Amino acid sequence: MRQLTLPLDGIKTYQPEINYYDNLATILSGDLNYQENGNSNNTHQSHKAHSFPAKFPPQLPRQFIIELTNKDDIVLDPMMGSGTTLLEAYLLERRVIGFDIDPLAVLLSQVKVQPFDIPNLKKTGSRIIEEANKALTLYSNTLLHEKEKRFDLETSRFIDYWFALETQLELLALLLEIEKVEDKKVKEFFLLTFSAIIITKTGGVSLALDLAHTRPHKAKVVISKAGKFIVGNEDSEKPKHSILTKTLRSPLIEFEKKFFQIIRGVLEIHPYNFPPIISYGNSQSLPLAASSIDLIVTSPPYAANAIDYMRAHKFTLVWFGYPIDVLAHKRNTYIGGEGFIKLPFIELPNRVIKVIEPVSQKSRSKGKALSRYYSEMTLVLGEMYRVLKSGKAAIVVVGNSTLTGEDAKIHDCLVEIGRAIGFKVPGVGIRQLDRNKRMLPAGTDINKSSQIQQRMHEEYVIGFYKP
Repeated sequence: MRQLTLPLDGIKTYQPEINYYDNLATILSGDLNYQENGNSNNTHQSHKAHSFPAKFPPQLPRQFIIELTNKDDIVLDPMMGSGTTLLEAYLLERRVIGFDIDPLAVLLSQVKVQPFDIPNLKKTGSRIIEEANKALTLYSNTLLHEKEKRFDLETSRFIDYWFALETQLELLALLLEIEKVEDKKVKEFFLLTFSAIIITKTGGVSLALDLAHTRPHKAKVVISKAGKFIVGNEDSEKPKHSILTKTLRSPLIEFEKKFFQIIRGVLEIHPYNFPPIISYGNSQSLPLAASSIDLIVTSPPYAANAIDYMRAHKFTLVWFGYPIDVLAHKRNTYIGGEGFIKLPFIELPNRVIKVIEPVSQKSRSKGKALSRYYSEMTLVLGEMYRVLKSGKAAIVVVGNSTLTGEDAKIHDCLVEIGRAIGFKVPGVGIRQLDRNKRMLPAGTDINKSSQIQQRMHEEYVIGFYKP
């Protein structure tokens, strides 16, 4: 497999002696509830560019980056998600590398860790909006024809179910103008802006009530901008349906608003000597040389698709040319998926096998899903160990899962797997979740009978140290 070549010119040869093992143990034993320390608003604006489920707070990777690395060190996130680790490392003048197999995660991270020519962005954004408005007025039949030829039957059915026709035409008008942008990075910026008006905590411009929580539900009543009922009718609009009612939003108006919101974050980013390396890549097989990374900070998916990223991300990705059946296949390749894929034989520690057994006894499919999760995470942790330099650390932030009523003991099992690979574990930190900010689909009260609430009130910060 082709390995990435990392820029090495200009790196200092001298670095102060740091006892990373002790530093790591100290951080993990401290307060990791960053939302409680009064600094939760002291974060970079780009972190708010796009909704993404289960994001950890920027202060978390930032503390480990400051305490465990020096300027120009290489920080890796092999499952980068929304790119929180990468942006924080970039702002601290570390070299950053990130991979993900989710196309939307790659796009989001690329835009967040990318300096732009702001006047050019503003000029291009104004042109996109102006030309899209013109197309809607003069070429609506052309847009209808474009819709027919762009999507296959299954994808078209999905779009028709979740997007009103007037919304579809506005989105197509925007997308056609974005696709004309020649500069790849600038085009990515506007594709992200496009995505951000669809995947939002309030359902954005789709007919969904909420796409930020990854479990979309269609509104019972939808009223157009002109006041007409698109979904439901006057008889449907009763008090019990009030929270299930939404008024259709104009993609053009939402796009312009989101554009100015995102650009406020871009204004604060300045070029750094080493361009970030952000790419599609599988954390189970990294294109990196052994002993090349100074710090890893990452958060793997939950087991058994407890948070199903593709369920929401497909609302955007279908517009970017991904057919529904392709996205369904891609979803099955994500770590933690419930589908069964062929894996090499992975020998798991006995304590991990004992955790899987009661789940398998109650549900063969859930047992296989959990076994797959731990097998894939064995490969991931093995790759982390391989690419880390000796004396350096990998920080893995995980939530727990409950399958068939059985505790999956995610952090305990990953610690066992890591130790079997060769890691030392100086500690495991526990942090309480600020679930509204992470956009998890759970209520404000703890309900012990709810599986989703049982596993989402706290998460674990595992410190792996490579001796």
